[in-house]
Amino acid sequence: MSWGWSEILWVSLIGFSLVVVLLVALIFIMKAFGACFRVRPASGKKVDAQPMISEEEIAAIATALKIYRGALHDRESEVLTILNIKRAYSPWNSKIHGLTQLPDRR
Repeated sequence: MSWGWSEILWVSLIGFSLVVVLLVALIFIMKAFGACFRVRPASGKKVDAQPMISEEEIAAIATALKIYRGALHDRESEVLTILNIKRAYSPWNSKIHGLTQLPDRR
């Protein structure tokens, strides 16, 4: 069976459109889950969802996180070294032991 360019283009177009349609459907499904699990207050009062944090507090938290993350890692020399390690002979990595010996022909 020989495929022509028209069949190849149709298959590509159908595949591409199927991916786009499924991604759009996934967006709507995710938005529906977000709407279902949104927290609503029990009374009819409007509740402030988040207290406002000042810019100074945000800067202090960011600085503390930066210092904490920086202390976790050691300073590295940023020099790459390549060590050549001569491997000792081992029958486990020898390929000659895996070969079948030819029988003697007489």
